[in-house]
Amino acid sequence: MIEYIDSQLADWPLARDNYQALGRTERRSMQLGDLTIGIQHNPARIVSTAAKTDAKTLAERPCFLCKKNRPPQQVGLEIADGWELLLNPYPIFPTHFTIVSKEHKPQKGFPLDMVTMAEKLPGHTVFFNGKRAGASCPDHLHCQAVKTHELPLMQLIEKHHSLDAGRVASAESLGVDVPFSFKSVIITPDLDGMHELAIINKTIGDEYIAEGRINVFVWIDGGGMLRICSVARNMHRPTCYGSEEGNHLISPGCIDMAGILIAPLRKDYDQLTEEDVRKIYKECGI
Repeated sequence: MIEYIDSQLADWPLARDNYQALGRTERRSMQLGDLTIGIQHNPARIVSTAAKTDAKTLAERPCFLCKKNRPPQQVGLEIADGWELLLNPYPIFPTHFTIVSKEHKPQKGFPLDMVTMAEKLPGHTVFFNGKRAGASCPDHLHCQAVKTHELPLMQLIEKHHSLDAGRVASAESLGVDVPFSFKSVIITPDLDGMHELAIINKTIGDEYIAEGRINVFVWIDGGGMLRICSVARNMHRPTCYGSEEGNHLISPGCIDMAGILIAPLRKDYDQLTEEDVRKIYKECGI
């Protein structure tokens, strides 16, 4: 993957500039119970954070994830049947991929192909934003992937959820203090694990999946176990959403719910308080 990333950055000035700009982004930490939140000031992410997702806007603009509309420099790699891995040109981390369906179809359901993707991307977490849970392009089925160690929630889950706590656990059953609820599943490489995977939609919340109100994370941990985490969502965007004074342009997707809150506007990065962040998580989560 290093060769692929280097090749894309060499040939694609927009991506190269944005990845170089990551070195100038600022981040501050905030402790919310057991979860250490990072607030990242990342102006380039305003493309996603401020994206209009209403039906009229989606119908009128060309889909930027369809191959015919992508920049010619954006080269894809097949990662699973029917899926292409692309370098995300508006990164949050030094390694940030978008994984898109070759077919233009809505962001619907929970793609079980994420398991195959996670197996092919060791050290990475593959994640899925439901259409009402942070997706900025809900008209084209896609996932993303970043390094697992960049995501505080994944680190917290690996620390607290072992098989001793059962194959399926929640924030409440694990006794961790976080500002929203989540489900954590460990899939073992045996018949019991395969059975758990077969009913995973029901396990992580099929009603939320059907409504697009869910964030899903899939990764392989250091012990070779397949892990799946889901965060059910109450709202796509918090009531404070907006760029006006007194509001905050924060649109939580998977990465935000995993503990890295993206603030494209300087004022939000400077002004967000613990009370503000807790309210955002409380409104958007369950």
